[in-house]
Amino acid sequence: MTYKFSQLADFGWSSFFSDQLNSSDTEKLIPVKVSEVHRAKIRVLAPDFDEYVPPFYAKKSDNEARAIVGDWLLLDKNTFEPARLLTRKSLLKRLAPGKGRRAQLIAANIDTLFIVSSCNQNFNIARIERYLTLAQDAGVHPVVVLTKVDLTETPQDYVKQAKTLLPDLDVILLNAKDPASVEQLLPWCNKGQTAAFLGSSGVGKSTLINTLTGDDQIATQDVRQTDDKGRHTTTSRELHLLSTGGLLMDTPGMRELQLTDVQMGVEEVFSDITDLALTCRFRDCKHQTEPGCAIRAALESGDLEETRLQRWKKLSDEDQQNTQNLAKRHAREQSSGKMAKRSKKGK
Repeated sequence: MTYKFSQLADFGWSSFFSDQLNSSDTEKLIPVKVSEVHRAKIRVLAPDFDEYVPPFYAKKSDNEARAIVGDWLLLDKNTFEPARLLTRKSLLKRLAPGKGRRAQLIAANIDTLFIVSSCNQNFNIARIERYLTLAQDAGVHPVVVLTKVDLTETPQDYVKQAKTLLPDLDVILLNAKDPASVEQLLPWCNKGQTAAFLGSSGVGKSTLINTLTGDDQIATQDVRQTDDKGRHTTTSRELHLLSTGGLLMDTPGMRELQLTDVQMGVEEVFSDITDLALTCRFRDCKHQTEPGCAIRAALESGDLEETRLQRWKKLSDEDQQNTQNLAKRHAREQSSGKMAKRSKKGK
C-alpha cells in the first residue's frame, strides 16, 4: 500500500459525520472507523491510530445500536473506551438465517455495493435483484460484477440480462485474477470511498480483494464442480485499505438473503411494475381478475414478463411479512424489559 491515510477524510469522514459533533465532543473524544468486529474486541482505524478496543453495544434491546464494520465511533481520548456511535449514512442489513430470526447488520457507511456473480450456474437474476433492492433501499450505488468469464463463450449474454434489471445499471465483466481487468473497479475505489463486495460463496470476492490490494492475504478455495457452489472462504467482515485511497470490505458468502424493511428498495428495483400498479382502475387492485388492471394488460401485451411479476410479488410479500414479524418481536422484547424493570423495583 503506497497511499498515506493521513486525514479522517481518507477513511470516509465527511460533513455528514462532523455535523453530529459538538464542542465538548471535539475536546474529549476522537472519531475512529471500525474495520473489524470480533466477539470480545473491535479494531478501529484513524490517522496514525490502529487499535483494538472493547465492543460497543449501546442498548442490548436494539440490534442496530451496536458497532459494525464501516461505523464511525467516538472514543474517549484518555481511556480509548467507546463513547458514542455516530448516525450512519447508509446501512445494509438482512434477516438473519436460522431460528429466532433477528435483523443482521451487514455493513455501515458504504458508498458502493459490488454485487458479485459469476458466468456459470451461480448467475441468478432473482438473487441479483435482491442485492439491488438492498442497495437501493440503503441509498448505496450498486455495481454488478460478473466474474469467471472464461467459463462461457457468450459472456455478453450475462451482461445483457443484468442490465435489464435497473435503468443505467453499471455492469462490469472481468477476470478476477487479472489486475488489468480488475482496474475497471477503480473509479469506485478512490480516496475516501468505501465499497463492499456481496455475493454467494465461490464467485471470486476474495480473489478480487487480493488482486486489488496486490497480495494474497485472503485465502481462496475452488468451487464444487457439480453445482458451481463455493465454500465460505471469508468468515468475517473486514476493511482493506487500497493504494488508491479507497476502502474495501469483504464479506462472507451468502446462501440466503431474506430482506426486511426495504419497501423503498423494492419499489425502485421494480419501478416498471409499481408505476403500472398506480394506473390500475382500482386502488386496491390485486392484479388478478379485476377489470382495468394495468399489470394484467401489460402481461397480455407482452410488455411485462410473468416471471418478473412473480419475483416482485415474492419480494414484496417477504419484505412485508419479515418487517411485521420483526416489529412484533421488538415490541415483545420491549414489553418484557419493562416488566423486568417493574419487578426489580417491586423487590
